[in-house]
Amino acid sequence: MAHEYAASAADLAKVERANASGKQPVVFVHGLWLLDSSWDHWTQFFEDAGYVAVAPTWPDDPPTVEQAREDPSVFAGKSVGDVAAYQQTIIEKLGTKPALIGHSFGGLLVQILAGRGLAAATVAVDPAPSRGVLPLPPSAIKASSAVLTNPANRHRAVALSFEQFRYGFANAVSEDEARKLYEQYSVAGSGVPIFQAAFANFNPRTEAKADRKNPDRGPMLVIGGEKDHQVPWAIANATYKEQRENPGITEVTEIPDRGHSLTIDSGWQEVAQVCLDFVRRFVPPASSAAPPP
Repeated sequence: MAHEYAASAADLAKVERANASGKQPVVFVHGLWLLDSSWDHWTQFFEDAGYVAVAPTWPDDPPTVEQAREDPSVFAGKSVGDVAAYQQTIIEKLGTKPALIGHSFGGLLVQILAGRGLAAATVAVDPAPSRGVLPLPPSAIKASSAVLTNPANRHRAVALSFEQFRYGFANAVSEDEARKLYEQYSVAGSGVPIFQAAFANFNPRTEAKADRKNPDRGPMLVIGGEKDHQVPWAIANATYKEQRENPGITEVTEIPDRGHSLTIDSGWQEVAQVCLDFVRRFVPPASSAAPPP
């Protein structure tokens, strides 16, 4: 059962800013081993396009990468259900139903939230597998081995070594860029979601599942990176096929030559543009600002 976490002051301020703007909100949900700051380029990009961006944390996330590395234990124990409930708390405080964009486990979370009828449109980028997604390519098993090889990691916060980050996230960029991304973004992550995703198809009550048939799910795009080791194309495409059960619009696209770091590496804008084009088709930015008080 998911724990309840009160919204942080920082996340409440993001909501207040969005509501005061009168603009269409877009909510960005990060995944494991990153913080909300991993969306900084994206939030500016979408705001330049006329939206207001909200990038919530996960429960208890430290505000900076430096602080996260000083005490990684704060990440331990957070489950998919915990984070989904926290994100829902944030979304329900928005005055307008938002578009949702999530990466990796964030891509799974936005599917869960959309399945609860909370999204005007959704983009799941390299989404972690949910119940019903069957492919388990060798590269995905290797990329998750930093956590799964030790059952005790389920209850721990696990940080990736550079070599693990290079393989799982940054295999499609240069060694130099991979090291810069690791230094700038990589933090520990809860072991729980990795185990939940790995065993979702063996547990009918798993939290790692989305309601794919809810007619209020809204339009959804699934994006996969061609060279992603963490979430190979087989997983992204299987996610799309599962989501296609929904009566609404469901689309899929593969980004050539890109790995799991596609939202944070030097080619982020190409991916952001694909997301913006999809969102804009269904959820145009508000044309006017909020009325004066």
